[in-house]
Amino acid sequence: MSRTIFVTTALPYANGSFHIGHIMEYIQADIWVRTMRMAGHTVHFVGADDAHGAPIMLKAESEGITPQKLVARYAAERPRYLDGFQVKFDHWHSTDSPENVALSHDIYKSLKSAGFISSREVEQFYDPVKGMFLPDRYIKGECPVCHTKDQYGDACEACGAVYAATELIEPYSTLTKARPVLKSSEHFFFKLSDPRCVEFLQEWTAGDNRRGKKRLQAEVLAKTREWLGTGKEDSEANLADWDISRDAPYFGIEIPDAPGKYFYVWLDAPVGYLASLKAYCDKQGLDFDALLDPAGDTEQVHFIGKDIVYFHALFWPAMLKFSGRKTPDGLHVHGFITLSGEKMSKSRGTGISPLRYLELGMDPEWMRYYIAAKLNSHVEDVDFNPDDFVARVNSDLVGKYVNIASRAANFISKYFDGQLGYVGDSTPLSSDIAAVAAEVQGDFEAREYGRAIRRLMAYADTVNQAFDAAQPWVLTKGLTPDDERRAALQDICSRALAGFKALSVMLAPVLPALTARVAQELFGDAAPYGWHDAAQLPKRIAKFKHLMQRVEPAMLDALFEPPAAAVPTPGGEAIAEVIDIKDFAKVDLRIARIVACEAVEGSDKLLRLTLDVGEGRHRQVFSGIKAAYAPEDLTGKLTVLVANLAPRKMRFGVSEGMVLAASHADEKSHPGIHILEPWPGAEPGMRIS
Repeated sequence: MSRTIFVTTALPYANGSFHIGHIMEYIQADIWVRTMRMAGHTVHFVGADDAHGAPIMLKAESEGITPQKLVARYAAERPRYLDGFQVKFDHWHSTDSPENVALSHDIYKSLKSAGFISSREVEQFYDPVKGMFLPDRYIKGECPVCHTKDQYGDACEACGAVYAATELIEPYSTLTKARPVLKSSEHFFFKLSDPRCVEFLQEWTAGDNRRGKKRLQAEVLAKTREWLGTGKEDSEANLADWDISRDAPYFGIEIPDAPGKYFYVWLDAPVGYLASLKAYCDKQGLDFDALLDPAGDTEQVHFIGKDIVYFHALFWPAMLKFSGRKTPDGLHVHGFITLSGEKMSKSRGTGISPLRYLELGMDPEWMRYYIAAKLNSHVEDVDFNPDDFVARVNSDLVGKYVNIASRAANFISKYFDGQLGYVGDSTPLSSDIAAVAAEVQGDFEAREYGRAIRRLMAYADTVNQAFDAAQPWVLTKGLTPDDERRAALQDICSRALAGFKALSVMLAPVLPALTARVAQELFGDAAPYGWHDAAQLPKRIAKFKHLMQRVEPAMLDALFEPPAAAVPTPGGEAIAEVIDIKDFAKVDLRIARIVACEAVEGSDKLLRLTLDVGEGRHRQVFSGIKAAYAPEDLTGKLTVLVANLAPRKMRFGVSEGMVLAASHADEKSHPGIHILEPWPGAEPGMRIS
């Protein structure tokens, strides 16, 4: 029976670029979405930027821009990451949107009408210089337990103690270094401790969804049992009412009928799931209210990390329930991603930059496959081990999977003009493939990705072993057009290619781009594949084309290579401040041939260069190198051009780039300009990286 499923991932906070943890979660969700769609289900897969809160407001202020401009800057980056790793959301939105304002207001008003909103005076730290109440992360001081200095206002990194910010010794604001003062303000609370909430959450967390499956994984359920006080005699729920308001100045959604009060970001952030779906429905002409009717059949599933379970397993379902909305059917919680067993840290330079990975030309499907091979349905950390990454991708994808087609297809093309043929009854072959595909499909649906990959590679081993045992290369010796061995040769290779096609179908959720190529270029099939296609034996193939290269260990070395420190050069100019690969990649350096050069009339410094950059046209570039070169010295030579520099209108004409030249900072002691000249063999249009 076809299902309708609404799927989200956790909303990334819009004050920074994506990190590898984001990419892991998106890949996990994308594989599951593709799996369900291959089974014929309707899936609405949406995401959004979490765009509100004090950190965004303060970062924007420090840069002299509006919060909206800061959010827009990071939002503009998202497609590069998502498209780069083949993650296909149906829609990407923002919590700073009209849809989110309307839905947040509506949910709040419904909760208030139902008696779940209260207010009371709260005493908290206030920065008298900045003129704002301070979130815990903006307060530091001496730990009241171990007396380590410079600890944050909620927990000590040295001893692990948890405390209130008001317990810190000698507290100070990280914004102004001023000593904060205690100040009272009215705050609004969601009454999570209400007996109705407790009763509902005890049932919801332990219960089954509409398909008879547990809503929560065992590890998540166990954690909620602690919070809800169930499973032990005389235990009580340990649920505190949830502070859902913040005082101005604050970048967020203003609370209705409460001027100067704003929703705490964690209230409107999950509402952003609904807002993104609402915007998508409006765009597609779908009925949002009918889709999320509490009595309807739509399943609502959230993929999240283990660090935000409290919000998603308690606040979120309770908010939805008591505002009269549909509650989630499942939380799919994953662990963190580590590097060789160690927690990644951007500040320590011990992480994986997704953008650097892509800029180095590393295949995104290598990463998709490796992460899939490591994931399961439990809340476990995923470890990225560089040596294991190289070995697994090269052995599994190249050595086992692609190897089948690269060997068998050549025989079929050479001896049978691409025509496949099977000796005897091929029904058992189809049945065997269908059985494997059903198991793999079940594993992916259950999020047992690692088990699915193991089954796939075991099947690839079976196909390769059967091919090797049959030794088709032996049959080709002395083969004539009417040789009776031709049928056996065709059968051996056809069965191997049937296995390869089946593997391609089963790997389609993980390797969408590669398997689409296989479908269209090798088998002439329509893409994307559905699960039923696995057991459909192919009848013809086109000529085999190279599918995937091996991972070179040097690529991993480059991925983890630390940036060079800025040091002064002897007798010259100090090296500029350190940039990362993202900054360098913005500069497009190209080999250019100087096809003509002439002095610019009316200028003592400029030469007009006519450049061939391999574009099918010539560019005009003005360069201040007249004192160092005569025009005839440069004509015909190669040089290096900054090709993506914005054209500059000069009084002599438009300059379409900049040629690179070296000079010394101390021009009096070290006069001269030296234009860069590539070695022979370089050609116009080649990119320098």
